This record gives sequence, C-alpha cells and structure tokens, in this order.
Amino acid sequence: MSFATPDSAIVAARAVARGFAERAAHYDRTGEFPHENFARLRDAGLLNLTVPSAHGGAGFGLAAAAAAIGAIAAGEPSTALVLAMQYMFQATIARNAAWPAALRERLARESVAGMALVNALRVEPELGTPARGGLPLTTATRTADGWQLSGRKIYATGIPVLRWLIVWARTPEAEPLVGWWLVPAAAPGVRVIETWDHAGMRATASHDVQFDAVAVPADHAVDVRPVAKWGAPDPFQTAWNAFILSALYDGIARGARDWLVAYLQNRVPSNLGAPLASLPRFQAAVGEIEARLMVSARLLQGATAEVDAGRTPSPAEAGLIKLAVTGNAIRAVESGLELIGNPGLSRHNPLERHYRDVLCSRIHSPQNDTIVSVAGRAALGI
Repeated sequence: MSFATPDSAIVAARAVARGFAERAAHYDRTGEFPHENFARLRDAGLLNLTVPSAHGGAGFGLAAAAAAIGAIAAGEPSTALVLAMQYMFQATIARNAAWPAALRERLARESVAGMALVNALRVEPELGTPARGGLPLTTATRTADGWQLSGRKIYATGIPVLRWLIVWARTPEAEPLVGWWLVPAAAPGVRVIETWDHAGMRATASHDVQFDAVAVPADHAVDVRPVAKWGAPDPFQTAWNAFILSALYDGIARGARDWLVAYLQNRVPSNLGAPLASLPRFQAAVGEIEARLMVSARLLQGATAEVDAGRTPSPAEAGLIKLAVTGNAIRAVESGLELIGNPGLSRHNPLERHYRDVLCSRIHSPQNDTIVSVAGRAALGI
C-alpha cells in the first residue's frame, strides 16, 4: 500500500494502533516481541513512510513520521520505538553522502520489498552511551577482502525484526579510525543474547548482540573517519532523533489521558451518584493535563515542519524541545496517577504501564542533564 498524502498515512497509523492497544498489556506482561504488530504495519504500508519515493517508499518527512509514531505509541509504545528507529535511519541514511549510493538504495528497496528494518548499535557494557564520549571496544580489523568485526553491543532495540545493523566500532591501531560498519543481522558470527528485562518498554527486545569475527564486505564501512574528524553532531539527525522520540513519549501520554478521561466519565461512586468527571476538582486536573499536551503538540508541529522546510534547529534547541515535550508527558501521566490513586496503580488498568513506559524518555539521548548543561553553557557564553 502507498499513501498519497501524509494525512492518509496518519489515519492508517491510528487504525492499526487501536488493534495494538488491545494486545499491549499482553506484550508488557510477557516481554514477548510484537511480531504480529509488525506484520500489520507491513501489510498497511507503514514501514516505509520515510523511504525515498525514488526507491518505492512514501518519501514523507519528519512531521508525518512523528505524527505516525505518536499515534502508534498511544496503542503500543514498544512497537512505536522500533518503528521510530526505522523511520529515522531510513531518512538520515538517504541524505548521508558518506554512505555508498548502492548501499543506500539497497536498504531502501529491501525495506519496500518486505520487512527489512534497520537500527544502529552504539552502546556497550563497558563504555555506556557514546554520547558521553569514549571510544568503542568493538573492533573492525582489515582483512584481505574487507573487515572482521568483533565485540558486544547492548540495547539492540527491535533485534528480532532487524535485517541490518549499523555498528559503531573502531579499528585496532594506536590511532584508530572510528565510525559505522553495516552488518547483516543474519551474518555468521552475529549472536543475540536475550538480556532485556526492564520496567518499561518491555516488548522492544532490546537485547545484547555479540559479534564474533563477523566478516563484513569492504564497502560496508559506511562512514569511518579518524577520531579528530568526528566533530559536532549532525543537526539534521539530532533533530530527527529528538523530535521522533518526543512524539513517541507524547503519544504514550495521550494514550494515558484517553484512558483517564474514559475512567472519569464512567466511574460513578455510590456516594456521589454521578460520574467523577462531574466534579470540578477532576475537571481542573484534566484541564492541566490538556494544557501540557497542547503545548507539546504545538512544539512538535512547529519544530517538525521547520525541519521539513529546511530550517533545522541547532542540536541545543532540539534537545530543549525534547526536554519540554517529554517532561510534559511524564507530568501528564503522573497527574493522572495522583488524581485517581490506587486504581491508577493497578495492573488491571493501563495507567501504571503508561507511567513505566513514559519514564523511559529520560534515558534516551540526549539525556536531561546533558540538554540543560549545553543550554546553560550557551546562555553563559562558556
């Protein structure tokens, strides 16, 4: 299926998200990967919204991708996170001239032909997140016909459905090259170690991946440079990362808000004889939630439209927008929990699941302390 307009794709995303919501509690309880959801996304044509139209995709921009991710996250956020990475990397790879053109086209066409998702593997057990500095321990060693890659990565989100892994690694020399190697997920020597058992986003299957002397073709060193050549982050990719993650967590908060509204409309205590929604205290609290979500919607709509129009914000500004939107999302769900008490923390209701999921926004780079430090130094001229 192809979409004539972004609006038609967003309508389709909302439609499949309703089915995802019915299965979300099951995936949260079991930690199973939602394979069924990805089959539905494939059949609905929603895996390829950001694949260039020249290669058979929809060719949509960040505004459409973020809106689709927000809709799907309201239904089942683990599915949305894996899809968000697919959208971001398909969009950013397409414009990255450092990549061989043939590989860029191959990833795009394979995605359109089936379920060929891609994600980047950066984080390591010893290093943590590379966003805070340091060189990876994963090594890529030259061979007669390419490279041999060895090491271990953690948080390989979506690994059960990934066909391609973009692996952050280094060469073993004293003055190494550092960068990205493109590795087929099914290559000999790639081994998944099932470690993911977190409080939130439980169905993402963000397991460890071990690389044992994996043979990588020579041209799959897609963006490899001396350490000194890795300078400031790419504003385009930073904006995609910050805004599509913000949309995801905003979507979780909107799913929580929808459940809360229905609960207040239908809950009729015997001593009140009317729905809880009739009480001014509850009306005011829901109004405050609406205010937070309205501000976030305006921020995301404006920021994503600017990126699509070629006015990409600085990484510092993109980080501040993520800080504001995800902070609003967390506070919106917290407000619902505070409002209704024990029913909100019952595992029979989805609100506690939404809360565990929305808190994961704090661990996605850029993290809050980094965002505010960068903004503070800029304001102080340091």
